[in-house]
Amino acid sequence: QVQLVESGGGLVQAGESLKLSCKASGLTFDDYAMGWFRQAPGKEPEGVSCRQDNGIITSYNTQKGRFTISRDNAKNLLYLQLNNVKPEDTAVYYCAAARYCSELPAEFRYRGPGTQVTVSS
Repeated sequence: QVQLVESGGGLVQAGESLKLSCKASGLTFDDYAMGWFRQAPGKEPEGVSCRQDNGIITSYNTQKGRFTISRDNAKNLLYLQLNNVKPEDTAVYYCAAARYCSELPAEFRYRGPGTQVTVSS
């Protein structure tokens, strides 16, 4: 059974940094592209960043260079470093696994329940 579990969310002030983690189990982590998405209240989910199993990283407009994705294949962990956060970054952030990176959440076969990030001004 595949499980993705995010952690590291919380309440932070604008301008601060935060690091999210995603622990994967039940799948061959190295074989999957791993991505981060976010969903704000009342909005559709949007892609944040994705790292292919070959190391290629795709970052989407949502983060504008402030977020960094990384992965530790030995530990089945995916990370998202959020820097200089803004109130508009407030959302549930979730990780997802697919064979190939995509900006579309529907392309990802597995996803976690998410972790809430709230940014105060």
